[in-house]
Amino acid sequence: MVARFSEWLQAVSRGWIVLAALVVFLLFAGLALPDQNRRAEAVAKGAGSPDTSFYYTPADLYRMAETYGPLGRQAYVRARYTFDVAWPIVYVVFLATAISWVGGRALPAASRWQRANIVPLLGGLFDYLENVAASLVMLRYPSPTPVAAELAPIFTMVKWLLIAAAFAFLLVACGVAVIRHIRRPSCR
Repeated sequence: MVARFSEWLQAVSRGWIVLAALVVFLLFAGLALPDQNRRAEAVAKGAGSPDTSFYYTPADLYRMAETYGPLGRQAYVRARYTFDVAWPIVYVVFLATAISWVGGRALPAASRWQRANIVPLLGGLFDYLENVAASLVMLRYPSPTPVAAELAPIFTMVKWLLIAAAFAFLLVACGVAVIRHIRRPSCR
């Protein structure tokens, strides 16, 4: 099933789709993300945010919930189910189509590395899992939510590792594709 979905992604990832996904990604990152970051900083009151942290503990998450206060926790949860529903879709579509398209130019068709286009989808999945877990902690605070509080930091770390791996693979694949293009014999 993973191989079949990866192949489907490769088939639909045309240059114009990748370009459109890049434009949406850049517009979202340039226009919506800074505004969302300003709002999050105002709510966080210097306590940080689970979404932008690489590592935090359940105790850190509870401290964030305390510092945010009732209105801040409400704003945090609202952002998870508005902005943070759209943002993962935007970066997943860009990364998955870009990796598929560039990978098709950088790698042999039979290479297992072609399946790297699935990595962004896993990153998006862990982003959503992080949002659900952290939101549960924020919604139930001051009542403890032990399972969610323990899982949220793990989901966050896995999310960042997968997204970083996807961007790293995309950069390496771009380099390989450029080298292959330069070394390709020219038609005379």
